[in-house]
Amino acid sequence: MTARTLMPRRLALALGSAALLAGCASVAPEQAIAPVQAAVQRHAGQALMAWPDASAPSDAARARIDQLLAAPLSIDGAAELALLNHRGLQAALAELGIAQAEAVQAARWPNPGFTLSRTRSGTQVEWERGLHFGLGRLLLMPLARALEDERLARAQTRTALQVLEQVSATRRAWVEAVAAQEALRYRRQVAEAAQAGAELAARMRAAGNFNRLAQAREQAFEADAALQLARAERHATATRERLLRALGLWGDQAGDGPGGLRLPERLPDLPATPAAPFDRPDLEAVALAQRLDVQLAREDTERAERLLGLTRGSRFVTALEVGGTRSSNSEGERSRGWEVGLELPIFDPGDARIARAEQTLAAARHRRAEVAINARSELREAWSQYRHAGDIARHLQTEVLPVAQRVSAENLLRYNGMLIGVFELLADARAQIGAVQAALDARREFWLADADLQMALLGRPALAAPGAAGAPTSSPSAAAPTGGGH
Repeated sequence: MTARTLMPRRLALALGSAALLAGCASVAPEQAIAPVQAAVQRHAGQALMAWPDASAPSDAARARIDQLLAAPLSIDGAAELALLNHRGLQAALAELGIAQAEAVQAARWPNPGFTLSRTRSGTQVEWERGLHFGLGRLLLMPLARALEDERLARAQTRTALQVLEQVSATRRAWVEAVAAQEALRYRRQVAEAAQAGAELAARMRAAGNFNRLAQAREQAFEADAALQLARAERHATATRERLLRALGLWGDQAGDGPGGLRLPERLPDLPATPAAPFDRPDLEAVALAQRLDVQLAREDTERAERLLGLTRGSRFVTALEVGGTRSSNSEGERSRGWEVGLELPIFDPGDARIARAEQTLAAARHRRAEVAINARSELREAWSQYRHAGDIARHLQTEVLPVAQRVSAENLLRYNGMLIGVFELLADARAQIGAVQAALDARREFWLADADLQMALLGRPALAAPGAAGAPTSSPSAAAPTGGGH
């Protein structure tokens, strides 16, 4: 047997072996979320669910959800519940299966093409059979497979970032909802006190012991307290609904009855000291090394570089085909041969594809620089807001409120000694409304800043403006002193 006859057999054996190895790559979408699970566990300290069910949470996830809802939901419990129940995250995890399937597809050999032709010349009939392989695709398959693997890794990083962003958004929604609920309870107490003061002023006015100006002041305060209560109720409803959306709850779980969402009565106390790890001088370098949006930008640049190399290298290769032919005629004559097909680059030389790949790389490099610059700034801003929000909240809690409480205690002693009347005592209580509301708002802003700082180490934080719209605040007239003269 000559070397010429051995060549097709060796080629066929090599192709068959490679096809067998490529066929071993199987589609296992549940494996695609393993890196996402590791990233969420490492950065957020939360366990991610297994491969999502297409219709509903699994029995184990449902049991854990019921357990979390059986008690007032903590901020960490809210993050865990969102990971178990939020349908948007379930969809993002399921979409990882698409990228994983495409990576498996890139690892498989292209199917061969089979041709059959029949020609007739007079009484002679000739049959020709051909088997063709896309040689260009075969040659570029290792590089294409590497690109698809990178695309899968990039999709996993993007999904991990999306999960962590949802965790951060859930924490913020929990802080807003609990703060709004706490402010609503305080506003109800203020409204009740204002109503009692207005009723007392009306009775004293009827007895001739109160003038119209003093009664009008009490009525104005009652009206303003009712307005602030209505605003607090609206804000509490809105923040609760935002939290429900972040958690993916609906139906009976969205109510406040058995099995429904219940929240703590107040936000946690401030930590004794600021978070120590954030005092590190190399904080920016640490953040740039672990922020997922920076990692995505870096992966985009590397992918664009490889794509440019692939485009240049495959400029004339993608349309290359090789195959073997075998023919026979009605007279019993048989023949064998091979053929190579090559696309002629006459109308499309491929320069447009190369230009597109070059500009894609240029854009990716600029995006990478932009993300790195913004990441540093966002981290500095998040850290500044965290420190200042903590300082303001502690000042209100340790300095402003104790002074207001001492003033209230002194006035109560003066009232018991009949040195001031009940309306002077009520006026002092009104003056404290602003201080109490400011302390509530400051504690809310601190925990929002804490959530933003945690996110700034992993990705782009929300970074709400300090003093942004939150719990309703008192109008200037709410704290106006009220006289009790005749």
